[in-house]
Amino acid sequence: MIESAELHEVFDLTDPDANVLFDMSLDDARERLRSGDVGRVRQIEGHFALVVREGQRVRMARSLQVPMRYFIVKQTAGPALLVAHRIDAIKRWLDERGLGDQFHPSYTRMVPAHYITEIALVGCPDPNPVHRRFFSPRREIWPDDLDAIGERYIGALSAEIRKWLRGLPEHEPIGVSFSGGIDSGAVFLALYHEIRRLGLNPARLKAFTLSVGRGGADLEQARRFLAALDLQLYHEPVEVPAAYLDLRETIRVIEDYKPLDIQSGAMALALCRGIRERYPSWRHLVDGDGGDENLKDYPIEENPELTIRSVLNNLMLYHEGWGVDSIKHSLTYSGGLSRGCTRGFAPASHYGFKGFSPFTLPNVVEVSEGIPFIELTEWDHERLYRLKGEIVSRGIRALTGFAMPVFEKRRFQHGALAEGGLARRLPESPTAYRVLFQSIFDDPAAAGPG
Repeated sequence: MIESAELHEVFDLTDPDANVLFDMSLDDARERLRSGDVGRVRQIEGHFALVVREGQRVRMARSLQVPMRYFIVKQTAGPALLVAHRIDAIKRWLDERGLGDQFHPSYTRMVPAHYITEIALVGCPDPNPVHRRFFSPRREIWPDDLDAIGERYIGALSAEIRKWLRGLPEHEPIGVSFSGGIDSGAVFLALYHEIRRLGLNPARLKAFTLSVGRGGADLEQARRFLAALDLQLYHEPVEVPAAYLDLRETIRVIEDYKPLDIQSGAMALALCRGIRERYPSWRHLVDGDGGDENLKDYPIEENPELTIRSVLNNLMLYHEGWGVDSIKHSLTYSGGLSRGCTRGFAPASHYGFKGFSPFTLPNVVEVSEGIPFIELTEWDHERLYRLKGEIVSRGIRALTGFAMPVFEKRRFQHGALAEGGLARRLPESPTAYRVLFQSIFDDPAAAGPG
């Protein structure tokens, strides 16, 4: 006979201030999750990572931007559930209580975005959690009118930005991680438009562009973007030395080993460090994370696991990966942006910023999933890659009046350094990242506060 034990305690180490809720208190949001009603949880607007206990049931839920992990702790009095944003916070808690021998990073679990994760009983054996989707947008529902699609998509983006602005102190400065690309450009222009629409002072706004080692094409692109719209006065380059790109430190902060996410995270860390050194009290940073996922703008040819049919036929593939019921789904890391969100969240948190990624909010994602990608592209890669610029620029023009410049897609890690600089600073081999990741958790002194 296999004995089982009921959950003894729940230790919630998550930061309540990491939640960005619109028109709802944290207690109200928790009560919606406590109900277990997926419809009520869907109505929670903003970014959040929540955990509640209802008798012997624990329910957890998160949005795309805020990571959340859990770990089952074996104690003499009974098993406990430990919940935190970070792996190292779990390890530190265990070490401080003499329970460090229970830890391995692969024993931690990430709550997948857009699901209620419910644990009814833990003990011997530990049961698998139950996942119930609370966000399930309808796909391919809009007419194939690019002007209407663009207006709807940027309209949703602007509406979420407006809700966020109303919750900020009126004179708090706002920075945008700005490359002059489609996503950061749209976010900056929508933010500028909403600040003026609400009668707020646009002088509180800055567009920060990273330049590492006095190189990178993003800086010139950002200047061209803003000059075309006569908005240069909002631009501030953040020039940092190449020594700010520290692979080991980036892996420690991001807590992952996927090369593209680590490379992007290294740039985010350098940007946040540069801003923090210049502005010790700056608090709010906005970015365009999620824009590529929404409009499926990744080079399919670079991933041998993907085809255009898998990308266009699967709900939120880039947001969630292959899904919680698939063999390819990682229990430790989730999938897609649900996993990759740490590349932005962790650097901002590390340097004391509160990030905001409006493209990742469900109301915006919902519009993007309704776009008739199959009809608009007819399964053609190049038509898919052109679609994003068409939709976003039309939407920006409709809502703000700006004729937004559209440049060729370039990843953050490629635009912040001079050509060839990335390969010199950060390796391409996935093995190098995995080895460093494992060494950090093998070395107790290395896994310090995050």
